[in-house]
Amino acid sequence: MSTADTGRWVFDAHLHIIDPHFPLVENNGYLPPAFTVEQYRRRIATLPVRGGAVVSGSFQGFDQTYLRHALAALGPGFVGVTQLPATVTDEEIADLDAAGVRGLRFNLHRGGSAALDALDELARRVYDVAGWHTELYIDSRHIPEVADTLAALPAVSVDHLGLHRDGLAPLLKLVERGARVKATGFGRVDLDPAEAITAVVNVNPAALMVGTDLPSTRARRPFADTDLDAVTRAVGEEYRDAVLWGNAAAFYRVPAPSDV
Repeated sequence: MSTADTGRWVFDAHLHIIDPHFPLVENNGYLPPAFTVEQYRRRIATLPVRGGAVVSGSFQGFDQTYLRHALAALGPGFVGVTQLPATVTDEEIADLDAAGVRGLRFNLHRGGSAALDALDELARRVYDVAGWHTELYIDSRHIPEVADTLAALPAVSVDHLGLHRDGLAPLLKLVERGARVKATGFGRVDLDPAEAITAVVNVNPAALMVGTDLPSTRARRPFADTDLDAVTRAVGEEYRDAVLWGNAAAFYRVPAPSDV
């Protein structure tokens, strides 16, 4: 995909940086290969990416050193989404905010984050202290179990289109109640991405954000440039700019590309 294909900048709302110089934790026996800032830059060199969100994975636990390093190296336009223990202090949250972190992740699919019973209190606290939203890696078939809690949060998003076609209906109900959704990880989902994207846009076109999910750890196939083409076809000309940049940039509080 080239700039000519989209005609617009892209905010990569979901990427991982894996630097073996910083702590990594096995998750179900899995340790990912390296995917450094330099490798990420090379991979997106032909794409119109001008900003993005570095998301902590299950294998990074509560380590913040890799994230601070990655954000400093990537520079303006890039922000972080981290995992925090329930014991984190307000001062620590504020310090991470100053380093460019803008969201809290709960990994309910693979673990590595705080437990579900900490979700409501911790999500509200990071919002009150720093204005952060909360991101969920969750199989959407399980959304009904926590739907009321999620809908009551100040700001929340769901990764990878909710992963499964059988969870699309509860995901859309959550979108109706204000949640955002990432069109990411097409190589790991059990649904038709175009169908799910269209359904989300039909409910709320401001809810959809796009990302590469690079380096696509444990996915059945890695991100392909054509995945972005698929998104632009599904949303159409009317919503292309918002989905490629505007929705996520507003959610993550990132300036327009001309200012990046």
